[in-house]
Amino acid sequence: MAYTKIHAIKATVDKAIDYICNPDKTDEQIYVSSYACAPETAAIDFKYTLDHCRENSPNKAYHLIQAFAPGEVSYEEAHHIGKELADKVLQGKYSYVLTTHIDKGHIHNHIIFCAADNIEHNKYHDCKQSYYHIRKLSDELCKAHNLSIIIPGGERGKKYKEWQSDQNGSTWKTQLRRDINFCIKSASTYEDFLLLMRAKGYEIKGESIVTASGSIEEGAAKYISFRPLDKERFVRGSTKSLGKEYTKERIRERIEAKWERKTVIQKKDYSSRRLIDTSDEKFQGSPGLQQWATIENLKIAAQSYNEVGSLSDLKHQITVKTEAGKSAKQSLVKLEHHIKDLAEIIKYAEQYKTNRSYHIAYKKSKNPDAYFRRYESQLILYGGARRVLEQTGINLKGLNVDKLKAEYQELMKQKNELTSTYKKCEKEVQSLNRKLENLNQYLGQTQPDFTSEQSRKKNNPIL
Repeated sequence: MAYTKIHAIKATVDKAIDYICNPDKTDEQIYVSSYACAPETAAIDFKYTLDHCRENSPNKAYHLIQAFAPGEVSYEEAHHIGKELADKVLQGKYSYVLTTHIDKGHIHNHIIFCAADNIEHNKYHDCKQSYYHIRKLSDELCKAHNLSIIIPGGERGKKYKEWQSDQNGSTWKTQLRRDINFCIKSASTYEDFLLLMRAKGYEIKGESIVTASGSIEEGAAKYISFRPLDKERFVRGSTKSLGKEYTKERIRERIEAKWERKTVIQKKDYSSRRLIDTSDEKFQGSPGLQQWATIENLKIAAQSYNEVGSLSDLKHQITVKTEAGKSAKQSLVKLEHHIKDLAEIIKYAEQYKTNRSYHIAYKKSKNPDAYFRRYESQLILYGGARRVLEQTGINLKGLNVDKLKAEYQELMKQKNELTSTYKKCEKEVQSLNRKLENLNQYLGQTQPDFTSEQSRKKNNPIL
């Protein structure tokens, strides 16, 4: 990103040129160039041109600053870009001195050019249109040199403004209905539905708690509500908001109509165990031990079957939980992108507020050029921060850093919840895969794999 700023010099042109040509700032004047004048005599050359100008304007020269993001550009490249900018803006009509300052953390160019051209001796007209033209040319040069620039609706992904926009639109409700339909189709239980919706990045409130008898626990919210990651408000699952097919009761009915709900009474957890390898020689000479292992394997297989219903149901659950984990991961990536954008905005917001007083004093200064030379870094940082915030859609008048930080904390909370969902899905998939392995082995669809002596001893209590 290159930040540009321009102001008029009404006096002390020689001091301004001496300042930008300072050897300590330009690596012993290595990064000093000029056009139609010599840096040492530029002030005199400017005066000669101004003396032939018929316009009675107090402006003697203009000071243009082009600052680059830290670490993005080399000294040589910055100086080259500055020369390209000066040539494009001034079109060979105006004398100028160009220097590149390398003594700060941010590399930046200074261009001081005569207020009158050398051909017709007409004054340069500084206005908003001319400034925006300079900015446009600077951005084009940065893009040509593969430097970062901030473009509204740009090419580097979704900007924070875009993320925050469309708060009151109806388009995202259509997407919400699609996601609800997808999760209903994929879920075997209401709890699966909630898991899938959370994995897709939705925050949910008002879901009811179901007791062992199947009744809704007293005190549960009447409506279920959903909020996507990029929205401020929840939308209620009601006939008025989303339609009659998206109420809490109707969502349950739609799931139950697809999948028969099964009541499982668990006494002892066998399903997490591995089947016992009865082919081991220890079992061959012991009928009693063989009978015990057969019963244990039956319990393991039976519990796995009771918990999942059938192999097809089990495979479906694996698919559901795998998809949930995948969706949670994708939502995490998206959320982390938003968090990164917001962190960047907070940085520039603090930079803007810290240095704003220098900008106000600069505007009120009787000698703005001298003031700028004294507080150059603060003014450049202020200007860069202001431009970034404006181009990302931040209202500077209502800028509230504390509110942005609170929003950041809320996003971090959502990130933690998504991370928990992702890890839960990962753990459940492992457990379900173990059940599938046990059932396949027990039913003789695959051969047992007992290649690990350590694993066999760990999972078989008798060995």
